[in-house]
Amino acid sequence: MLRVLAHRTYRHLFLAQVVSLVGTGLATVALGLLAFDLAGSEAGAVLGTALAIKMIAYVGVAPVAAAFAERVPRRVLLVGLDLVRAAVALCLPFVTEIWQVYLLIFVLQSASAGFTPTFQATIPDVLPDERDYTNALSLSRLAYDMESLTSPILAAALLTVINFHWLFSGTAIGFLGSAILVA
Repeated sequence: MLRVLAHRTYRHLFLAQVVSLVGTGLATVALGLLAFDLAGSEAGAVLGTALAIKMIAYVGVAPVAAAFAERVPRRVLLVGLDLVRAAVALCLPFVTEIWQVYLLIFVLQSASAGFTPTFQATIPDVLPDERDYTNALSLSRLAYDMESLTSPILAAALLTVINFHWLFSGTAIGFLGSAILVA
C-alpha cells in the first residue's frame, strides 16, 4: 500500500490531505471550546447546531463541488479551497456572536466538502494503474481514520501550553501547508 508514496505527485497530494486533516481536527476541538466560551451552559446546543451545519454543507455542497471539479483545473480548485479554509480559520478566534460561528462554519465546511471530492477525483489522474489507485484510496481512508484519533491528542497536548484560540492558527497553518503541497 505504501508503494504509491513513491509517486512524487501523489505523495504531495497525500501529504496535503494529511496536513489538511490535522488542521480540521484542531478546528473541531477549538470549535467546542469556542462554543463554551461564547455560550457557556448552552454550548452543547451551539456545538450541535454547528455540527448540523457541517453536515448540511457536506450533503448540499459536495455533489455540486464534485460536478464543479470536472470543469476547473483541480490544482487551482484545491489550493483555492485551502486558502478559503485558512482565511475562515483565522477569523474564528475573533467572533463575538454565535451566528458568526454558524456562518463561518458553513463556509469552512463548504470548502471542505469541495476539497474531498476534488481530492478523490484527482487520484486516478495521478495514479492511473488500478492497483495503485486502490492502494491510494486505502491510504486516504487510513489518513481520515487516523486523524480522528490523533487530532484530539495533538489538540490536548497543545492546549497545555497555548490558549484554544491559537488552535485556529494551527488549523490555518495546516490548510496553508496543504495549499503549498498541492501547488
